This record gives sequence, structure tokens and C-alpha cells, in this order.
Amino acid sequence: MPNSKLSDPRLQSIPTPAYVVYEDRLRENLSKLKKTSEECDVKIIMALKANALWKTFPVVQEYFTSATASSLNEMKLALEFIGDDVHAYCPVYTDRSFPEFLDGCTHITFNSLAQLEKFLPQIREHERKTGRHVSPGLRVNPKVSVLDYDIYNPALPGSRFGMGAEKLPETLPEGLEGMHFHCLCESGPEELEKVLKQFEKDFGKYLPQLKWVNFGGGHLITRQGYDTEHLKKIIKGFKERHPHLEVILEPGSAFTWQTGDLIVEVLDVVEDAGIKTAIIDASFACHMPDCLEMPYKPKIAEALDDDSEEEGFAYRLGGNSCLSGDFVGDWKFREPLKPGDRLTLKDMNHYTTVKTHMFNGISHPSIWFVRSDGSQQLLREFDYEDYKNRMS
Repeated sequence: MPNSKLSDPRLQSIPTPAYVVYEDRLRENLSKLKKTSEECDVKIIMALKANALWKTFPVVQEYFTSATASSLNEMKLALEFIGDDVHAYCPVYTDRSFPEFLDGCTHITFNSLAQLEKFLPQIREHERKTGRHVSPGLRVNPKVSVLDYDIYNPALPGSRFGMGAEKLPETLPEGLEGMHFHCLCESGPEELEKVLKQFEKDFGKYLPQLKWVNFGGGHLITRQGYDTEHLKKIIKGFKERHPHLEVILEPGSAFTWQTGDLIVEVLDVVEDAGIKTAIIDASFACHMPDCLEMPYKPKIAEALDDDSEEEGFAYRLGGNSCLSGDFVGDWKFREPLKPGDRLTLKDMNHYTTVKTHMFNGISHPSIWFVRSDGSQQLLREFDYEDYKNRMS
């Protein structure tokens, strides 16, 4: 008989494939972020690009009521389910989209001086008509590469994100109130320190003209071992040098780091050229695209901790799409895998649930919320109508 038991018995009754989010883990992250915000005297806002499971936002809202959006849809979701303090940054705004951003946001950051100068008159006119102030900012590029993965590195030569110091005039445009830099991804305070040092060197002369600086996202404050004392020291030093500036952080992954898993079932085992592949009822391409983009191999709760050991049975995991590259591997298991075995792919909430798609017409996994009291809440199931309605 197949061994269908999962490492977490609470999940045994949930049909696969399914994303499972845990309320207790989410609250633990939110509490740590809230404490960091208070102790560092910084404003932390939630980046919706990393997670948009709005049915879990009532929990988030108990701790945070500000968000950052990179599209109109994210802005609307934030306004409906997080709060009315929404900060926007887009690589480009259009004549059609900008009035909506202006109506919904408290802060709008521009990617270039050309975009800032184009839309700044609309911001002033909007305030004159409504009496509501929207704070304009400019994204800048300190050009410090601290990341190992080029796909997530906005500081590479040729980057389309932000203005280098050499492109800015001696005096900033009148009305500009903030600067925004973003060079991190799942990073620690050591990387922030390197970036901030260069930022102050290149852009320090402009800081007296500003009201706020946004240190961007990528601060993985909720990761085990993250040195929050080091972060406090960095921010305290910056605020001592620039006491008039509000400091903003907009983490994405940190909010939902290690808060969710993807539960799958082995459907078949095939072998070729000495490689055994366990085909699961989910897809790396459709349901875990970061595994292929970075790439990286997720941890599996039921696998051996050390897949380099001689003991155990090695398997590649293959997705259920027809894409040849829809696989990641290898893992080792204490027993041979069989159809019917269930596996827990860990940490599949941040940047995973928001990136899924329906290539091959493969439906999304269902989404479940395990409450702190152990009860299970089905947040969403997907069917043919979801696929059909995405098409024309």
C-alpha cells in the first residue's frame, strides 16, 4: 500500500494539489515585523507583489494597514482589504492609469525624471481641486549589486529601474518629496548596509530637500537568524544623520516567509537513463515558477534532510504539464516513492501563489487556511470556468 501520510497530520484530509497557509505562522511573522517597526521607528508597509491572498488580509490588518502597489489591481486590492495608505511604484505610468493612481494612493514613486515631470502637474492640480495631498517620489539606483540571482537584481548594468546619480540635476524638481531605492531580495542587514552607504554617497546632497526615503523591499526580517539588532543600528545611524526624514521599508517575502506549503500527490514513477522521476499532480512551471526561474530546489518535509547521503532512494520530481523542463530534483527518501504518496513542498506562499498560471489548461491548486485553533478553511477552488474566463 502507498504511504500517503504527510509529515503534518492536519493536512491529511485536504485534497491535492493544495496550497496551505497557516495562521499561527503568519501571526508570528506579523508580530516580528510590528515589533521591528516600533523598535526601529520605521514605517513598514506590505508589498502585495509577494502575496495577494486577500482572504487572509483580515489577519494582516490587525498588525498593518499600509501597503505598496505596483499596479492598479494591487492598489485596488490594498484599498479594499488593507487600508487607505497605499504607496505606488510602477516602472511606467500611462495617461489612462495615472488618474486612478492619483485618486487611490498617498505616495507615488516615479521611475524616471521624465515620468515625474510629466505627471507632477497633475499631482498639483489634483491637490488644488480636492485638498488631498499625494506625495511624489523618485526611484534612484545606487548601482550596488548584492544579489546572486541576475533575474532579481535591479542594480545590474543596463537596469531599467531608477535613476543613477549621474543623471540627476544639481537641484531636484520642486515638489519632489521622497526617494526610493530597491536593491535587495531576501537579504540581510549586511546587504542593506552596503547599499545604504553607496546611496548616501551618491544621493546624500539631495536628502535635505526630501521628506522621506523608502529603502525598498527584500528585507527578510522574519528569516531565522536575521540580525534585527544590526538593522536597528543601521536605521538608527541613518536617522541620526538625517533626523527630518521618514524611513519606509516595504518587505514582500518577510510577511509570508515560511507560512505556507504546497501539498501534492505522486501519480506515477517513470525511469530513463537511470533517473527515476516521480510525476506529481502539480506543475513547477504553473504552480512554482520561481523554482525554474531562479532556479532553486524547495525542501520537502517527507524527504531526507541530507540528499547527499548514500542511504535513501533518489527521485527527481516532475510536473504534470507537457513542458519538458517542468521538473526539479533530486531528493532522497527513506522508502521508495509510489503512486498515492503525498508530499509537502515547503514555503510555497510568498511569490508563489501570485505567480501561478494555467499553461496547458492545468487548474490552480485549491487554497486552504489552517486557523490557529486547527480548523481548516477552504479559501478558493478553481475549475474550468476560471480557465475559460482567462481566455477570449
